Amino acid sequence: MTRGTFSRQRGRPGARRRAAPLAALALTSGLLAACSGDSDGKTELTWYINPDAGGQDAVAANCSTDEYTIDTQVLPQDASQQRIQLSRRLAAEDPEIDLMSLDPPFTAEFADAGFLADVPQEARTQLEEQGTFQGALDAATWEDKLVVFPFWSNTQVLWYRKSFVDQTDLDMSQPVTWDQIIDAAVENGGQIGVQANKYEGYSVWINALIEGAGGQLVENADQGVDLDLTIDSEQGAEAAKIIEKLASSEAAPADLSVSNEGTAGTTFGGDNGSFLVNWTYIFHNYDETAPEVAEDIGYTRYPQTVKGEESRPPYGGIGIGVSEFSDDKELALEAAACLVEPDNQGINAEMTGNMPASTAGYDYPALADIYPEDLLQLFQDSVD
Repeated sequence: MTRGTFSRQRGRPGARRRAAPLAALALTSGLLAACSGDSDGKTELTWYINPDAGGQDAVAANCSTDEYTIDTQVLPQDASQQRIQLSRRLAAEDPEIDLMSLDPPFTAEFADAGFLADVPQEARTQLEEQGTFQGALDAATWEDKLVVFPFWSNTQVLWYRKSFVDQTDLDMSQPVTWDQIIDAAVENGGQIGVQANKYEGYSVWINALIEGAGGQLVENADQGVDLDLTIDSEQGAEAAKIIEKLASSEAAPADLSVSNEGTAGTTFGGDNGSFLVNWTYIFHNYDETAPEVAEDIGYTRYPQTVKGEESRPPYGGIGIGVSEFSDDKELALEAAACLVEPDNQGINAEMTGNMPASTAGYDYPALADIYPEDLLQLFQDSVD
């Protein structure tokens, strides 16, 4: 039951008490009707989605059939709160969750707890045939089983203000390092946008820095509390040097210690904007509010941690999970396979800026109209 479904009765207290048995009976029958289907006799599948600009609603409508409709319920904005809401209800084996949009960090946890239905082989074949990125498949796999359907795959690139770079001696057609962009920003009065608040965004940045130096945060993660914590390493020290260098320099914005995707985007769009690491949506982020910034955006691969060593851009995205406890699990698996078809990935990307999880999704015609070809290719290269 979701907030706002029922309103409190108004009237005399005695009237409310007398009406209670009838109200309970009506409520019970209403819930039974909701579980069995809508007024047309069709099954209703409930998909818990991330807040977005309407992309998931659009593909839900596309995939509703004569047999079932897909209803969407919006999860909280905060990813941690999304996890809490879903995990509590799934732990209680709540049958009213059929489909859910899952962040990659929660896939292993939910799968290991037995919350997710396995993706059928037929659906896996579909995903492979439409060119689902290996990075997306890896993120959707737990203990050698595909447990979610990759829907969209996000990645970070290095965005830069072309007018700012023109003041420097950087060649943005070649790989650049964190040291280089920090030095360039300091020397030319620029500020660099990153995600450094104490939340998942900071972990993403640290992870990318360490991976870019050839290391890892942890090893043997499938061992749970017995994993090997490997952040205290030569590669971890390289990452820490970069964070310290930026934080102690004039290129650090005043809000660095509480910066997130939104505030970093504001820094980049400001008078001192120079460089920014952020997700794919940034390219059209300023179209309406700051068209002069939109025209000034350049892009290249994520910066190198160590000069000459290929960078490892962050991976993000959403996979669609099917609840093991759904009363309509087989229909939900069928619906999930439809939701991640290439055209539906393309529609979602067009509406939200969150890029497809497959090469076939990138073939959606509208994307070529709204993104440069080389940027679409950069996104795809960075995902893997």
